[in-house]
Amino acid sequence: MSVHFNFMDFPVLATERFILRKAQESDCFDLLELYSDESVVKYIPLDPFNSVEDSKNEMSWYEKIFEDQSGLRWLIEEPTTKKVIGTCGFLNYEKAHNRIEIGYDLIPSYWRKGIMKETLSSIIDFAFTEMNINKIEAKVDPENESSIRLLEKLNFYQEGMLREHEFEKGKYVDLVILSILKREYK
Repeated sequence: MSVHFNFMDFPVLATERFILRKAQESDCFDLLELYSDESVVKYIPLDPFNSVEDSKNEMSWYEKIFEDQSGLRWLIEEPTTKKVIGTCGFLNYEKAHNRIEIGYDLIPSYWRKGIMKETLSSIIDFAFTEMNINKIEAKVDPENESSIRLLEKLNFYQEGMLREHEFEKGKYVDLVILSILKREYK
């Protein structure tokens, strides 16, 4: 029997430049800035946020997936300014199969600075070493070429296409499925 992460205390992770931590109520304005940007929500099943209430609902979802042990969502904080510039984490945790899905987003002014590669490397390591995950999956809109390139830099392998897999924003969307296995890590 494998040992699994116990979901008792939310883990705080530190990368070279950032702190990955649990959401706090004071983060609602930073999350509003993040998710009100149409380019951030373009490829995810969220409409742009219009209010702080939208941010609070998002943070409630982060709390819920942790409480029901189906995922974790970290906020990416700049330590000097304490500003939240994005999020990253896991959802759809399938304990019986040691499988989980990765997700992430970032304020556009921080794109192309290596931030997601740095932060995702940290949570991928956490999944394989602390959660005893065997497979991390990503489901990405095929038009989101930047995200696909990022995952390939992190040694994710394209498994195939899930055709018209989700109904988002009034239309069916295909999703590319990528994954990395524990034995392929490092």
